[in-house]
Amino acid sequence: MIESIGTLYAGHIDLESVGFDSIPANERVYSEEELNTVYSKAESIAKVMDSNGYDILWMAEHHFQKEGYECIPNVLMLAVHLAHLTKNIRIGCGFNVSPMWHPLRMAEDYATAEILTNQRVVFGVGRGYHSREVETFGSPVIDNDLNRELFEEQIEVILKAFNSESFSHHGKNYTIPASVPYRGYDLEEITLVPRPVNLPVETWQPVVSGGSIDFTARNGFNGVVALTGEKLVDQAFHKFRDACAENGRGNVLGSNLALGIGFYIADNEKEAMEKLRPFHDERFKWFAPFGFVRYADEDGRVWGTPGAPARTPRIEDGVEQKAWICGPPSHQIEFLKEIEEKYPGLENIILHWPEGMPRDEYLSQLRIFAKEVMPTFTER
Repeated sequence: MIESIGTLYAGHIDLESVGFDSIPANERVYSEEELNTVYSKAESIAKVMDSNGYDILWMAEHHFQKEGYECIPNVLMLAVHLAHLTKNIRIGCGFNVSPMWHPLRMAEDYATAEILTNQRVVFGVGRGYHSREVETFGSPVIDNDLNRELFEEQIEVILKAFNSESFSHHGKNYTIPASVPYRGYDLEEITLVPRPVNLPVETWQPVVSGGSIDFTARNGFNGVVALTGEKLVDQAFHKFRDACAENGRGNVLGSNLALGIGFYIADNEKEAMEKLRPFHDERFKWFAPFGFVRYADEDGRVWGTPGAPARTPRIEDGVEQKAWICGPPSHQIEFLKEIEEKYPGLENIILHWPEGMPRDEYLSQLRIFAKEVMPTFTER
């Protein structure tokens, strides 16, 4: 049963001239003043969500984004600021890119943010996908196996730091503590200061492949499946259910998961699609080259694989795949009720802010959704 409704703000500025035929993504370059508008946008969305009953605002960590699409380098720092401007809303890390951090620094910073926000920040981790940022920070991402190996060891360190009064770690990438004398004795273990108040730490991770599903379920994490066609959603949800059952976490379909969807509310589906089109198209103009087209054809083949479509998707594709829900409030309610029936354990919905959409238009959409759709699910 759906209980939590939030949104994802990846950190885009208000872009001019959006859509497939507008400025090529690689040619977008903005001033420091323009790039810094993401912080006032984040403040605005947090306040609107807080006053309209939303549960959580997710934000994404990214670096060096002169193009203006993803311009928040430190989600935890911004989360502390936004928590002090709001009363109830939680702030989610969607996601901290672990390979760009030392795992002890991430653990410390999260614990500090958790304390300073009175437990209103939510932990999230990911492996990264931008070679420009991850490799520049000195970690692998082009080599997928090395990236996974590093990430999994980092998570091992973070969990030890969170859950142990003192600990040590000896792995391929990290030796903790350092083998040095300290104040007359040899270091054997260290203690994270501070440690999180709430243990175990609620942790979220994007899940796509079987490997990420197994890792997430095994470590007690929750999974996020976002802007994905319904066939692939169903596959991921069933695989995650099975992985949770194998790890003693229950077997209710949809439990421990969040579903991310795109949406636009208008009087009818056609009008909604046309209003959403330029923003949707701008999003995929940026993200499709990274492989973020998670759709399947009628034979179940994933887009981009042999025999399946390889083009950049249009809004018609997103609506057909039920990754983007367009139409009046009744249409949104109908879709979410169908999802509830199909996945009875699902509690979390994340509304995606398409990267081309300006602030005022999206805030208007959030207010309409909160008034016309959300009460059906949050006031039961």
